[in-house]
Amino acid sequence: MPWISLTMETDSAHAEALGDAMLELGALSTDIHDAAAGTEREQFLFDEPGESMGAIWSASELTALFDADADIISIVNAAAQAAQLSSLPSYRLEDVKEQDWVRITQSQFDPIRISSRLWIVPSWHQVPDPAAVNLILDPGMAFGTGSHPSTKLCLTWLDENLQGGEDVLDYGCGSGILAIAASKLGASHVVGIDIDPQAVAASRKNAIINQCDETKANFFTVHVERQAKPVRGGWADVVVANILANPLIMLAPILMRATREGGRIALSGILMEQAEEVKQVYRQWFTMHIAGEQEGWALLTGTRK
Repeated sequence: MPWISLTMETDSAHAEALGDAMLELGALSTDIHDAAAGTEREQFLFDEPGESMGAIWSASELTALFDADADIISIVNAAAQAAQLSSLPSYRLEDVKEQDWVRITQSQFDPIRISSRLWIVPSWHQVPDPAAVNLILDPGMAFGTGSHPSTKLCLTWLDENLQGGEDVLDYGCGSGILAIAASKLGASHVVGIDIDPQAVAASRKNAIINQCDETKANFFTVHVERQAKPVRGGWADVVVANILANPLIMLAPILMRATREGGRIALSGILMEQAEEVKQVYRQWFTMHIAGEQEGWALLTGTRK
């Protein structure tokens, strides 16, 4: 079944109202994005839990998908009126043909080489190096496919620093990629924790796909009201947490208690401009430093005092 894509230029004051109007007028989906994406004028907007910016790009584009027989002219007029625009916005149309969306999506994900011995491989790809440590991982409901710089930073650190036999905690495990990598790199026991039950389910599924021993890899959900005591204190040789700066600051006492004396911690999901603030919080208990940077994201590591 063919569709038609309508993309119109707008601004931050009217983008959401236009999107809501489009849905009311029969749009199958809508998307608001930066009109300057991919240029020097691109705006990077980041929200963190508990700190919503509520911002939309000053120069925005709204894309709405309709059935091919939709009356686009009437829809644009009605949407402009609903959004209280003084004039009709400019727009462009594009035919969207029936396609094999599964195959197209899969084609966007190739194996990712983390190091000379560590790869992330989607299940539909042939393993590039059978002798390497290969993490079989498909894009899914939970964060962590290995493509994000913060995940790459953590994986590289684990690859370079795990000696084998460690107890590892992955706090905010998402897809389970860091915990699974730790297990396959020689950790004796790994625990993955997340507040999202879907993330925990994805982690367990990925652990099975990667043939992680159930006695070595455990994943469970921690409810917000129970976060004060996620695991017994001081048991982890290595703690990794790839979340965001604000949650990492709030979780600092919890992650400290989980780390044994002399144990190591690795934190990511932190923008470079946030790194100093996070480092100062953790320096109460750890000898912290910036261990890596990639595309504006920082990796902080330290040793428990």
